Amino acid sequence: MRISILDQSPISDGSTGADALRNTLDLARLADGLGFARYWVAEHHGTPMLACASPEVMIAAIGSVTHGIRIGSGGVMLPHYSPLKVAETFSILSALFPNRVDLGVGRAPGTDHSTAFALQRDRRQPAPDDFPQQLGELLGYLENRMPAGHPFARLTALPGRPYVPDVWLLGSSAQSALWAADNGLPYCFADFINPEGEAYARTYRQRFSASETLAEPRLIVACFAVCAETDEQAQRVASSARMTRALMNEGKLIPVPSIDRALRFLAERGPNPDTVSRPRRAIVGTPAVVKRGVEELAKLYGAEEAMILTTTYDHAARRRSYELIAEAFGLS
Repeated sequence: MRISILDQSPISDGSTGADALRNTLDLARLADGLGFARYWVAEHHGTPMLACASPEVMIAAIGSVTHGIRIGSGGVMLPHYSPLKVAETFSILSALFPNRVDLGVGRAPGTDHSTAFALQRDRRQPAPDDFPQQLGELLGYLENRMPAGHPFARLTALPGRPYVPDVWLLGSSAQSALWAADNGLPYCFADFINPEGEAYARTYRQRFSASETLAEPRLIVACFAVCAETDEQAQRVASSARMTRALMNEGKLIPVPSIDRALRFLAERGPNPDTVSRPRRAIVGTPAVVKRGVEELAKLYGAEEAMILTTTYDHAARRRSYELIAEAFGLS
């Protein structure tokens, strides 16, 4: 089974967004050397907790400091952008880093409503909910298959050809599974957002319609995991993320807190404050525990690949978590 990394560029309390972005580059270099299959960066806006608002910029930087690992977006939030602009940008990235670039696209705004509105170029009215049309236009550019007579047909001559990215659809709902299946796209399901996706993954495989770029369904399950030498240590390290999740459930976003602060918070709130209103799955423990948990999750989804998201206060702890995971899975 292939093992990959999803990085949200977390900002630790007392540090800066610039620190978080540099940590992303450091972790990408480590992942490349450890043998992870791909390294994706997320898109979030207007939050004190996550630094990456421009995955395409970070992909270019990551590509420049790595060699073999696939690099990409997890993902680009397509409703904010012109499909042509996204196609051109990832065409250029694909030319700079041939056969390494993934374009993961999603429908979610990656932020709150007011920030999403601020991202709009035309603010006379809310942006239309036309994701299927946006996705179709994007694929038309990348796959050079705009209908004859389409006013944008000539724009399929993208600047980075003959190289183009692999397109993935990202999601955590039944609708995203249907869009991926109907368009013949590989699908990445965010179990760390919605741990009830087994049925959606099954729908995706059953309904999948082969396309020119993909003959069979292809599925990644993205999960949250923290690994350390002992279970106790792993639970301590994971406490920072548990606190951020608990407050996120209440609509409060904060930088990733220190372990001591998080442990005090969790002690005051009770045993499971981060799962009361919105259950989340987390795989936390020793290398053997995490390996078993990831393998069981991949089997549950019928996924050929697992993508692991790890959020910690200390960057060294995040590095160590991925080192232990790579060793457990025998990556090289």
